[in-house]
Amino acid sequence: MDEPPGNALPIGSRIAEFEITGIVGEGGFGIVYLAYDHSLERSVALKEYMPSSLAARVAGSSEVRIKTRRNAETFKAGLRSFVNEAKVLAQFDHPALVKVYRFWEENGTAYMVMPYYQGITLKDWLREHGEAPDEATLKHLLGPVLEALDVIHRAQIFHRDIAPDNILLLDGERPLLLDFGAARRVIGDMTQALTVILKPGYAPIEQYAEVPGMKQGAFTDIYALGALIYYAIVGRTPPPSVARMVNDGMEPLATQAAGRYSAQFLEGVDRCLAVRQEDRPQSIREMWGLLGIDAEQFTQVLPSATTDDERARRLEEVDKASRSPLPAMLGALLLVAAAGAAWYFAGSGPSAPPERAAPIAETTVATGPADAAEPPSPPAVATPQPEPSPPPAAAVDSVDMAPPPAVVPPPTVVPTETPPPVAAPPEPVSFLQAAFQGRDRGRRVDVEVNRSRVRIGRDKPSFRVRSSDSGYLYVFMVGTDSEHLIVLFPNRIDGDNRISADAPLTLPRSGWSFIAGGPAGTNHLLALVSDAPRDFSSGGVEHGEPFDEFPLGRIAELSARRGGERGFIVGEADCAGAGACNDAYGATLFSIEEID
Repeated sequence: MDEPPGNALPIGSRIAEFEITGIVGEGGFGIVYLAYDHSLERSVALKEYMPSSLAARVAGSSEVRIKTRRNAETFKAGLRSFVNEAKVLAQFDHPALVKVYRFWEENGTAYMVMPYYQGITLKDWLREHGEAPDEATLKHLLGPVLEALDVIHRAQIFHRDIAPDNILLLDGERPLLLDFGAARRVIGDMTQALTVILKPGYAPIEQYAEVPGMKQGAFTDIYALGALIYYAIVGRTPPPSVARMVNDGMEPLATQAAGRYSAQFLEGVDRCLAVRQEDRPQSIREMWGLLGIDAEQFTQVLPSATTDDERARRLEEVDKASRSPLPAMLGALLLVAAAGAAWYFAGSGPSAPPERAAPIAETTVATGPADAAEPPSPPAVATPQPEPSPPPAAAVDSVDMAPPPAVVPPPTVVPTETPPPVAAPPEPVSFLQAAFQGRDRGRRVDVEVNRSRVRIGRDKPSFRVRSSDSGYLYVFMVGTDSEHLIVLFPNRIDGDNRISADAPLTLPRSGWSFIAGGPAGTNHLLALVSDAPRDFSSGGVEHGEPFDEFPLGRIAELSARRGGERGFIVGEADCAGAGACNDAYGATLFSIEEID
């Protein structure tokens, strides 16, 4: 193992199922590692609580111990705050907030696991940009951050450390708000090390001291946001708020930048920078209005911003769609085309599915509970079963409508022994798992979901796919009812499934979107990237509108014929006209949970 400097764990160390593969950064209060998750086979960021002024690594081990007994209470308070921060972040799922996959305590300290984000800080971006961004660019960069803050503020949670170096710009200049720094603030409060906690120029007066009548709140973050915009426009931070409290000589932006930005925007920023907290906007919503920002233009995730009328309209659309005679396909999502047509994915598809099987013992896909029925009990008496009734009229376009043959009465002889149980058909999720196991592990496919939990009738799921190789992207899905396995993408609305190496592709694209349609449960998805287009006909696929589907009875029959094989749903690569290609593919599993 390579021994890194400081308190960092050596490369190659194992913490739970995570193997340390690199060091992203080491600060005074924690260490962030690049790690490989051997359970889900993906790279992640692993953050370790390590306040270097209070504790150190025990030589030759993973243990963390406090340096002196007088540091014990401060260390424990910081540890509790670190864990609470992880719990807070785990509550939310917003594109501009860091996701937390899991957290736990071990080795005398605590850890949290997050996606490994790559990008450039807003501070570095502004430095490289060279000149002040225009108003439209600033609104574009800050809109998702404001939206994320509105979400957490409504839960009475405040960031209190907003600055350009705490905003990361991902691919496509998508902002991500970093480092709530809860442990750092608690330790600073207990040691009075205010200079460690506060960033002069961004911290309002109420953060310098707990004065009666001067509490912290949304207006605290709003001051920092105003200072951030000031820095972007002027190229330096405003004077420290403590100095402005004594003698406020700061020239307003409405004067400094007049003519380069709208008067409404500059006057709104000046209001955010008011020294007295009661003179600032009291909520992100109010700040939005003052700056002239359209709150609806940034992301698809506005849990608090949606009006009651809008929520009622969406729920009415879902209810209408559920009564529609159009064939239903997923039991999961409402697909809305650009022309306004809708398909509600609940109920029966082109063919009746087989009975549900018992749940799979283990799945690498699920992030929430998947509903599953009990396996059917074996019959006590061996009697021939009548032919199934024809499906309802709404789902019979491809079904032979001839009347069923006459039912032969069962024999009256009762066997002396109970026959063996009938084998239950395989769960559809197991076909996704088998396809995933057959991937080429040298081809990396990653998926980032905007919201891993979506509310039925209200939220619009979307996700980004990135592949190490160029090719053709396919997304398979098993809905929350576990009764349909479809090719979600490409489909009849959006058929261009080409993806470039290391260039993120966001789905759904313009022209179609999703609204969670229920029932509650987990949608399981597989993203697959192949050199050439793939032909799924050998896997029993049936063409449909707007999605192709693998009838469960058909693939169960094919699986039985192939000795239990299930990865055949990926079909074969169609290399005709594609030049040199092979049948290999990269793949990853992910999930989206629907909640009431």
